[in-house]
Amino acid sequence: MTTLTPPLPLRERLAEYKKLMRLDKPIGILLLLWPTLWALWVAGDGRPAPWIVAIFAIGTVLMRSAGCVINDYADKDFDGHVERTRNRPLAAKRVSPKEALWLAAGLAAASFLLILPLNGLTLAMSVPAVFLAGSYPYTKRFFAIPQAYLGIAFGFGIPMAFAACRGEIPFAAWMMLLANVFWAVAYDTEYAMVDRPDDLKIGIKTSAITFGRFDVLAVMICYALTLSILGWVGLSTGAGAVFLAGLAVSVGIVVYHYTLIRERDRPKCFKAFLHNNWVGAAIFAGWVLDYWLR
Repeated sequence: MTTLTPPLPLRERLAEYKKLMRLDKPIGILLLLWPTLWALWVAGDGRPAPWIVAIFAIGTVLMRSAGCVINDYADKDFDGHVERTRNRPLAAKRVSPKEALWLAAGLAAASFLLILPLNGLTLAMSVPAVFLAGSYPYTKRFFAIPQAYLGIAFGFGIPMAFAACRGEIPFAAWMMLLANVFWAVAYDTEYAMVDRPDDLKIGIKTSAITFGRFDVLAVMICYALTLSILGWVGLSTGAGAVFLAGLAVSVGIVVYHYTLIRERDRPKCFKAFLHNNWVGAAIFAGWVLDYWLR
């Protein structure tokens, strides 16, 4: 006779939902938020409407949470074989797949309701944004560098920010999105270097596996392309010395990351991944101060 696992009390169930949405690990929210804030400040000429900033900030939390739920749903049969993820709620069967899908749907619906006050172009752009967030977890089955797809998904707030502030999406917005793709490949390769032994066993594709012994070089090249493209965007939109100073600080941080990942030590690679929050913050601070001083 099969013994059924009793349902969790409400407080414990909500705690599991929090873990499923990764609200206890805000680094993903920050890596999604910084590019969106860069775009809002450039699109708003340094003075974006506070209510638009609030919508995008809350929307970032909701969509990142939905993306985490879908990611764990897609990986529920893999996470149990990876040391770092085996205790996630779905992998450990503390939350059912059906619950996860309902939670993701609710978060996505809340995100859509949130942007209803924005213009039609922004609403239209939300459709591919949801598709990208929902489909990314499955790219690890067949894309050699799924981190590039992640960069598009994590950076789609950039064209949406321009759409919301200007009603159009200029070339500079797409270049910022391209910069975010390279940034995501850089930081998520550092992340993938942590899981590489487990990912090789279970057959998931990652940039760390694809780059092989050139992984550190590839990370540094992607950082260089990120900062070069953002530098071009800044200068082409009238930014000056203060913005460049912010970029210089981020270059220093990137050099520090090299010292962390060059030996491919797993804890240090994870530390470098987490430290990318300061790369995004330095770039944002430089842009904000530059606009403020004009």
